[in-house]
Amino acid sequence: MLETRGYRVLTSPNGRQALEIFRQGGIDLLLTDLVMPEVDGNELIRRAKELSPFTPAILFSGHTKFVTSDSCADLFLPKGAHAPIELLERIRLMLVRKRGPKKVAMAVPALGSETVLVRTGTA
Repeated sequence: MLETRGYRVLTSPNGRQALEIFRQGGIDLLLTDLVMPEVDGNELIRRAKELSPFTPAILFSGHTKFVTSDSCADLFLPKGAHAPIELLERIRLMLVRKRGPKKVAMAVPALGSETVLVRTGTA
């Protein structure tokens, strides 16, 4: 879904590998599941924010409808609770906020050119 909108998507099978990809830089947004092997979503986001505090992070979960306040996620979404178009709009807005206001139209990357790291594996 994200790639069809022009985003470059990097995936990993677990939280530890996702963190290694994040450490290499160039990630504009982090999408992760709460429950996953090796490093859970909360820990992945916490560590990613230590490296890059302004990179937005979205945490998903199919096991819970809310997340505790100790999460560093910028947004928590229960799986299946939002239409794909709503998720795409939330992602777009988070990336626009990270990029900041447009100063010169030609200096701003084309919409959707950001790199999104998605942790995959468990559904």
